[in-house]
Amino acid sequence: MTYSLVWLKDDFRISNNQAISALIDDKSTKKKAIYIYDQNEYFFCEAQKWWLAKSLEIFKKKLENLNISLDVIHENTSKIFKKLINSNSFSRIYWNKSCHINENAIETNIKKILNDNNIFFKEFEANLLNPVEKVKKNDGTPFKVFTHYWKNAEQIYLKNNNQFKEKNYKNYNQNLPKDKNIEAIYPKKDWYKKFEKYWEPSEEKADKILNNFIKSSITNYAINRDIPSIEGTSKLSPYLKFGQISVHKIMQKCLEIKNKKIGYRKYVNEIGWREFCHSLLHNFPEMEANNLRKEFNNFKWIKNEKLLLKWKKGLTGYPIVDAGMRELYETGWMHNRVRMITASFLVKHLRIHWLEGEKYFRNTLLDFNIANNVSGWQWVAGTGADAAPYFRIFNPILQGEKFDRNGDYIKKWCPELKHVPNEYLHKPWEMSEELQKEKKIILGKTYPFPIVKHEEARKSALRAFQELKK
Repeated sequence: MTYSLVWLKDDFRISNNQAISALIDDKSTKKKAIYIYDQNEYFFCEAQKWWLAKSLEIFKKKLENLNISLDVIHENTSKIFKKLINSNSFSRIYWNKSCHINENAIETNIKKILNDNNIFFKEFEANLLNPVEKVKKNDGTPFKVFTHYWKNAEQIYLKNNNQFKEKNYKNYNQNLPKDKNIEAIYPKKDWYKKFEKYWEPSEEKADKILNNFIKSSITNYAINRDIPSIEGTSKLSPYLKFGQISVHKIMQKCLEIKNKKIGYRKYVNEIGWREFCHSLLHNFPEMEANNLRKEFNNFKWIKNEKLLLKWKKGLTGYPIVDAGMRELYETGWMHNRVRMITASFLVKHLRIHWLEGEKYFRNTLLDFNIANNVSGWQWVAGTGADAAPYFRIFNPILQGEKFDRNGDYIKKWCPELKHVPNEYLHKPWEMSEELQKEKKIILGKTYPFPIVKHEEARKSALRAFQELKK
């Protein structure tokens, strides 16, 4: 007996899931879901292997209650589809189009295979507000400036917005035997086990977070989003990446707010930034590994594995930078303001190529997606579209003083600094030896001296930039 199939990717939800809805409404008596695990796709994404495996375990239970079985397959995508076709395993298939450029090429190949074998398929636009090819300038070229892009993209969305119908399904708290193919996805290093203290990768949890954010936090989002010590952001990014919640649902919940003040506007702009990043990578796929601004191809980056390792471990001697890097390793997430500070430190204070930072974030972030990560790093480095100019160099001391005034964030992630007086917290190297002993911190032993001096590093970065312009 043949099946109707849904091909899952980063869309582990029932609500607002057009492909799942199409399968549920399908007249076939047998229905299955497949997830094809591509080891190469997750080769540099160790942290995300945990979220993926956990999501599959949870979603498998959910699908079982809909009489949809889930097969997790470790195989090349084209090969598995050819095998399924040759065995007459399915007659119809549905999926949501990926918003990642690399996967779009795979989908195009699969559509050809299906067409060649006269198999019905339907692809849905479910993971972006607008199809990437829809938002263009009047002359048909892509936008490179965010404000211009989002002004057009938001209007297109509002004009064509179709409300998704919410569906409620029965509880899925049932015991299922362990799936060896899911178990095999988990990272080999057990550092990821700490993530369970901070995250629950489920659709229900994503909905709860969104509702609480809209109810309690979005009003003050414009101010609170820059303060890393408080829950001022939604922290929905990993759920959005893996599709436990759809961008359409987030946007619709935002639109339901009656008094759309500055907090609303700032948050919606962040949704727009995600769309912009995907548009950039779609139109300029070369930026995944290369500077979008070609003049930076001659920039004199520095290779220094020792300094790179200290940055990764949160041992730079700059508390706000170290706190951010330690939060990342512990939780698989980092506050957005701190992401900018840590990234700026790597590419401007250490003058290490942004690709090194992009690779490390790719490996440790639970919310990593290629478009946002690459665009964010190129924005900080000054090499991308609508980027911050290279000469804008974040001062980690002032950034700490401004956004972590009382040091709550620093003391949480750098507990060796918890007794340091506030006046020295962002520059502990200014403490006298006597005060260090009194506060039980010894620079160079319990906490490192700065690996570079801010002013010297800043001047060196600006000189390198000036040489580039010659």
